[in-house]
Parts: sequence; structure tokens; C-alpha cells
Amino acid sequence: MSMQRNRAISIIKNSLRVRTIDVLEAEARASLLPAHDERPVDDAFGGKTGWSRDLAVMHSIVFSGWLNLLLLCIPAGFAAQYLAWPAVWRFSLNFLSLIPLALILGDVTEDLALRFGDVIGGLINATFGNVVEVILSLAALEKGLYDVVASSLLGSILSNMLLVLGCCYLFGGLYYKTQSFNAIGNRACSSLLFLSTIGIITPTAAFQLIPEISHDSVLVISRACAIILLIMYALYLLFQLNTHAELFSGDEDEGGEQPALSVGAATFLLTGITVLVAFSSEFLTGSIEEVSASTGLGHMFLGMIVLPIAGNACEHMTAVIVAMKDKMDLSMGVVMGSSLQIALFALPLCVVVGWATGHDFSLNLDAFSALALTVSVIHSSIVTNDATSHW
Repeated sequence: MSMQRNRAISIIKNSLRVRTIDVLEAEARASLLPAHDERPVDDAFGGKTGWSRDLAVMHSIVFSGWLNLLLLCIPAGFAAQYLAWPAVWRFSLNFLSLIPLALILGDVTEDLALRFGDVIGGLINATFGNVVEVILSLAALEKGLYDVVASSLLGSILSNMLLVLGCCYLFGGLYYKTQSFNAIGNRACSSLLFLSTIGIITPTAAFQLIPEISHDSVLVISRACAIILLIMYALYLLFQLNTHAELFSGDEDEGGEQPALSVGAATFLLTGITVLVAFSSEFLTGSIEEVSASTGLGHMFLGMIVLPIAGNACEHMTAVIVAMKDKMDLSMGVVMGSSLQIALFALPLCVVVGWATGHDFSLNLDAFSALALTVSVIHSSIVTNDATSHW
């Protein structure tokens, strides 16, 4: 699903020339016609090669549309941090800067992955697919904001399972009476997502149902579950990328797509963007306590509702748009792939990193969050069980 998820993003960007959300929306409104510019990727930049081609691609990435105007928030966010502006400004500017960084990071990751084939490319996509959420969570973990870590990652899963999946069904159904997608691959991912939910809520169930259980015991259970979930993630990647790769290859996969950036340029961009994401996440999480106190918004609301938008807004829009183009395999790849990466990798990784760094972050969620996660996964499994959709 991680490869389908990134192909979903790349298939509507005209051979990696980074087409923005406003262009995509215009295409969707224009009776979902195919792009008019079908030039090969080698001709897309005037036949340029070497460093001049890399500069042309980078220019296309940075100046691709109105959404990237939010890149101006990056220096503003740094200024807000070092000039000690009010917490609301520090939070807002650094929050907005993460949105275009997440979009560009997805572009560069996909471009780099194209060079290394399905297996290595899939691993690259899987590793960097949710890097914004992971870095943001680790920054909150380092500051001891455990409730923000848990709520932001759970919020990402819930938004995928409820909001995005529902929008894909609704807006896709407005154009097509019924739509279908890969039943076998979806069933495999749904069962794996349900197993990951069991692992996530087990420490919560132990704490709620065993009155005499200690915090240390819950912590041990959480760490054991986290290790099991990470092993499941490794097996999932092996299953998806190697032993049963054919189950996850939809009809929309593009076989002739070529990378636009050189390896050096892609690596440079990937490193630079990751560093910027790390700084912005550090500044953002450092202001959460003050923002919560000054605005009256609780940590749970900021984590579950607000923060997931930073890393997921662009891919959520992508999932809906490809559903409107009747590419439901790709749309489901975005929804299920992102949810699985967070449940099997990002959340248990935070537990393990906290263990290694002396932060006692556990999977002991509040009862409402555990219930919401369980019901959402069950509901999504029911509505996707027959591999068909309608509004």
C-alpha cells in the first residue's frame, strides 16, 4: 500500500513535475479529462541535463502553485522562535510551514524511489511516507508531551479511516454509480490494521480491567506490544514488496515513469527538507503548552484535530481526487497505507524511542481514544469488505 499511496500522488503530477492541488481540483471539475501535456519527462524541462536539469526541476517544485506560498512561513517561523514572538504566532507559522514541506517531501521521495526498483523504492516510500508525523511526534516526545504524541498519531489514523475514506466514497460516487478496488489486497490490509489495533489497545485494556496493575507493568506491556508491532511492520513490507507484490499492483500503476532528479539532488533535497521539518516541529511543539493555556484548547484537541492536518492535508486531497478519477485502488492505497504506517511503525517507534531515551511513553490511551480507534477500524473494515463503493 505504501507504493500505491505514493503512485497515487505521482500519477496526478504529470510525470513528477509537481502539479499542485489547485490544478488538480481544476482537472477534477473539468469532467476529469486527462492532462493535455503528455510530453515525456525528458522533454518536460527543455532537454536539459545534469545540474541545469536539477535546478529546473527544483524550480518547478518550489514555484509550482499557490500552496507553496506557505514556504514563506519557514523563515517567518524561525524568526518567531528566535525573536520570542507570542506562542500563537510561533505555533501557527511553524504549523503552516509543515504543509508544503510534507508535499515536497512526498515528491522527492517518490522521485528517488523510482531509481531503485519496486523493493528498494518501496522501502524508501515506506520510510519517508510519514516522516513529518514521526518527527513531529518525536519532538513532542522529547518535551514530555505524551498526550500530544498519542493523540496526534491516533488523529492521523482516525482522519484516514473516517474523514478521508468517507470523502473518497462520497465524491467518487458523485461521478460513478459504483466503484471497485482490489479485494484481496484490501482484505489483507484490513486484517493487519485490526491486528495492529489489538496491539495498540492492549495496554489500555490491561490498565482499565486490572485495578491493581502498576504503571511499570503497563509500560512493560506497551513496550512488548510496540516490538511486536514493529516486527509485524517488517513482515508487512516483506509481504507487500516481495512475496505477494502482485496483490498490491493496481491497474493504474505507471510502468514508464522516469525520475526527474539526479540521485545527488534528490538526496540533498530529502536531507534539507527533513532538517527543516525537524526544526519546525521542534518550534511548534515547544509552543503547545503556551498555546493551550492562552487559547483554552486542550492538548487532546490540538493533537487529534489540528496537528494531523500538517502532515496529511495534501495526501488527503490526493486520495479524494484520484477517487473522483475512478482510481480507487490508488485512493485506498493512500488511506490504508498511511493508516498502517502510523499504526505499525510511527506509534510503536515512539514507544521504543521513548524507552531508549528515558521517556516513559506508553500505549495506555484514554478509554475514549481506544474505543474510537477500535470502532473506526471495525467500521472501515465493514464498508470496504466487498471491495465496492458508492456514495
